[in-house]
Amino acid sequence: MKSPVGSGSAAVPLRLLEVLEPSGGGSGRHFLDLCRGMLARGHHVEAIYSPVRAEDGFVRELRALGLPAVHAVDMRRAPAPSDLVAFRAIGRIARERGRFDVIHGHSSKAGALTRLRLPGPHVPRVYTPHAFRTMDPTLGRGGRLVYGAIESALSWFFTDHLITVSKDERAHGLSLRVPSGRMSVVTNGVETPSPDMAQTVRASFGIPADAFVYGFIGRLCAQKAPERLLDAFKSAASVVENSHLVMVGSGELEGELRRVIAESGLQNRIHLTSAFSGPQAIAAFDLLVMPSRYEAMSYVMLEAAAAARPIIISDVGGARTAVDNGQNGFIVTNSDDISDLAKAMISAAEPGIHAKLAAAAHARKDRFTLERMLDQTEVVYRGLATRRRADGPNRQAPSADWVFATEGGS
Repeated sequence: MKSPVGSGSAAVPLRLLEVLEPSGGGSGRHFLDLCRGMLARGHHVEAIYSPVRAEDGFVRELRALGLPAVHAVDMRRAPAPSDLVAFRAIGRIARERGRFDVIHGHSSKAGALTRLRLPGPHVPRVYTPHAFRTMDPTLGRGGRLVYGAIESALSWFFTDHLITVSKDERAHGLSLRVPSGRMSVVTNGVETPSPDMAQTVRASFGIPADAFVYGFIGRLCAQKAPERLLDAFKSAASVVENSHLVMVGSGELEGELRRVIAESGLQNRIHLTSAFSGPQAIAAFDLLVMPSRYEAMSYVMLEAAAAARPIIISDVGGARTAVDNGQNGFIVTNSDDISDLAKAMISAAEPGIHAKLAAAAHARKDRFTLERMLDQTEVVYRGLATRRRADGPNRQAPSADWVFATEGGS
């Protein structure tokens, strides 16, 4: 749905406070895109980030946006006594920087700290989980019960609106008893990656022009399961002889992955790097492989779709939003048994099959634009701000009659 209030609108600008704890991955990318986009639309946007886990590149880009103010507040991922200090700091900024129309918390820690509040004049709170904590399959039953109960309580009593980034994430929210009328789907959006770096990326690793390149982009962590891909490539490489694997990322598993690569006998065909960004590297791939254990809606997947690249992805959140199984890619079993993944990688590299996958990917490349994401988020912000002004400081949580996408987005 196109927002009635887009770029260049004469509507009254909003005062927005965006808050994020982690800076890497899709949540950091989304945060920067949202701050930049809303500022370009004429809104007053201030940002709070945590320097505890902040990547240098994220901080530089955030400060270069030209926002009226960027605030640093120490927030830690795990629950800690320091949360009280962070809660007070966020509250002080919200009070002292003027009257905000909306406060938007991103990811679990910032989402909790921004939604909890003391009695007094109410500023509408929006929360985007970027994958609920309870979507992590390694969390365990006890952890899911605890975090699920916390999310349910926060959603019922402290949340004006919750934005999920895929239908799968919304379905998970409903399973946690998040009120359906306060939840909508706004799929992430991306700019089309430039093809300019494709030859540079391949040449940097000595990859021949006619080689078939499998690609991976993401943090080298348990969630993204890069070790699954290494195992699957060992099988695929013996069949697809002129194939290479380029893995772009860094993280806590990097040392172990480099050891596995060194012992694989495929050192000349597996290339692990953090020298390129995802948008720079993706045009060098013939196919993106995402063996993740869980996702909400991966930016990497959307960038591959925008670049018209076929995708192989495990059966995780958002997979069916971007991949029509067997048409522009394959959705494989989400398992540490990599046989299904290896078979899909081998099949997708067959010239005839790859040509069909690539043609279908090209036909779908304009599904996920950044402007659409900004339009739909702005609809949520304006709906909350309008109701706040109409109902006064003691307003109740809104009904969903103004929300465009409570049943799944456009």
